[in-house]
Amino acid sequence: LLEAVGSGNQVVATEGLHVMEDATRPRRTSTTCAWVNVIYGCNERCTYCVVPTTRGIEQSRPVESIVQEVRDLVAEGYREVTLLGQNIDAYGRDMLPRRKFSDLLRTVCDVPDLRRVRFVTSHPKYMSLGVVDAVADCPAACDYFHVPFQSGADEVLARMGRGYTRQKFLAIVDRIRQRCPDAAVSADVIVGFPGETEEQFRETLSLMEEVVFDSVNTAAYSPRPNTPAAEWGEQVPEEVKKERLARINVLNKKHAHRRRARMLGRTVEVLVEERNIKRPQQVMGRTTHGYVTYLDGDIEKLRGKMVMVEIDTTHTYYMTGKIVSIEED
Repeated sequence: LLEAVGSGNQVVATEGLHVMEDATRPRRTSTTCAWVNVIYGCNERCTYCVVPTTRGIEQSRPVESIVQEVRDLVAEGYREVTLLGQNIDAYGRDMLPRRKFSDLLRTVCDVPDLRRVRFVTSHPKYMSLGVVDAVADCPAACDYFHVPFQSGADEVLARMGRGYTRQKFLAIVDRIRQRCPDAAVSADVIVGFPGETEEQFRETLSLMEEVVFDSVNTAAYSPRPNTPAAEWGEQVPEEVKKERLARINVLNKKHAHRRRARMLGRTVEVLVEERNIKRPQQVMGRTTHGYVTYLDGDIEKLRGKMVMVEIDTTHTYYMTGKIVSIEED
């Protein structure tokens, strides 16, 4: 038993239990935007990741429970929900009959008076083109996709155990660009994975150049206990990982700035969420693309409001603008 625990396995003294619903009540720090869990756990075995051993197997929530939670949130005044799952595209594959996340997304988007729907995190191995079509078809779905690619080199992806290729990932991006031309696409990437060569790292840079992401969460590989990759002998030296991370961050910031610069002069819808803590006379909100936007205004009057904003400055990770109009109560 102790050996099993030491190997990172979950051990229980009873039969495994399918958790239909989480008995805990989520703590919500916003009165405008809310997270809604749709699937717990993860069945993947990425060689660098501890999530499967800490969060258990995938367990999808019933559609009816998810929809009821969203309806309750709307009744409380929430304007936006983000559907949450470690591997959200796996939603429903543990159910009988099997269900599809794209169908759930369409159902949630149809909840009356819900203005915006987001979702994270998509896995390229499972993400269906039907999800992209659902975003394109549903007015409430935000034109934003978070799809981690982790590496641009097929050899590295195989060692990571990711289950897809560079070409598969690019095909997903192509579908997004076709069906949602103005959509934002963000991702995650790991540099310095065990055995990664300079040439393979450059393949990651070239994928970023090909896609031009709106933002990428970057990280240098860090060994995690009880994961296969932590035991491998081809560990990349720390100084090399640090240098590669610096190079990829330069490219990431360049692309993030370019993607937001295209918004200059546009009038866009912003959902006001909170006060700008650095400038109390301003409020903070986001566009449907997920771009943080600051504008002058009274948070007590604007919180939870949809406002039309003319963008007058753009920066690497935020924009500013002037209010053109405010939705009526």
